[in-house]
Amino acid sequence: MLPHPAFLVFLCTFVPMKRELSILIPAYNHACNALVEELCEQASHLDISFEVVVAEDGSTDEEALKANARIARWPNCRYMPRQQNVGRARIRNFLAHQSRYEWLLFLDCDMSIPSARFVKNYIESDVADVAYGGYIVGTGETWNLRYRYEKACEPMHRAEIRAQRPYMHFHTCNFLVRRDLMLSHPFDERFHAYGYEDVLFGKQLRKAGITIDHLDNPAGFFDFEDNAAFVSKTEEGLRTLHAFRADLRGYSQLLTFVDGIHLGIVRWLIRLWHRLFGGLERRILCSKRPSLRVFSLYRLGYFLENR
Repeated sequence: MLPHPAFLVFLCTFVPMKRELSILIPAYNHACNALVEELCEQASHLDISFEVVVAEDGSTDEEALKANARIARWPNCRYMPRQQNVGRARIRNFLAHQSRYEWLLFLDCDMSIPSARFVKNYIESDVADVAYGGYIVGTGETWNLRYRYEKACEPMHRAEIRAQRPYMHFHTCNFLVRRDLMLSHPFDERFHAYGYEDVLFGKQLRKAGITIDHLDNPAGFFDFEDNAAFVSKTEEGLRTLHAFRADLRGYSQLLTFVDGIHLGIVRWLIRLWHRLFGGLERRILCSKRPSLRVFSLYRLGYFLENR
């Protein structure tokens, strides 16, 4: 007797559940014990082997270190304090080598978990190689520049939008990857300072013909640094973009825009504006009334002034 056609369709579309998961969290001056606790709670209700590994990347905040040290005592958890800051790329490669299981779930230490199905969604997904789950933005104060910037960009975080340009819309804050693939395609460890190591990783996957799936399985971004800290972080990222502009060409909207300015006089005028008014723009951005328009202008001027 032949199987019913519907059963054959089921067999063709069935994807075995992922049975092994290493959740890897690089930490830097941020308490992530609540995040780990939530992840362990969710994973413990699934029929899988799992571990949560937290590596401190040279953190100096005593309160964060004290809170994170508790993780070492919890079942299925490992806590690895490291004295030297090695940067966002190398610490993730280190975690990948320390992992034990077939699938790796990388999460940033300042993420939150908004769904009780977060881990289960990844375990039951039909991802073959790499998946980015995205993030949602929590509520914040209107005077906070990071909050205003993230809210303005939030429509671009939807999975269907990200999937249109899958390699450019990849971020390290919340992604799943096969361990063997991660070990064979590590992050570029030339990236020590903040920014763009995830962009180059996406480019490397594209060159290798590896698909990035974009899922609607967001982590939560609910913790916003103050304006001065965000501006400083932005400047660091712009310096990284400048240093690796040859590698990142075609994968940065700002770099594409700058490359499109063919008239030298236009670039000169932007630099002159930044020299004259960049300090004022920075004060506005660090104030209680930051402007996203000023932020865009400041980023452009800062990049051109430092290239």
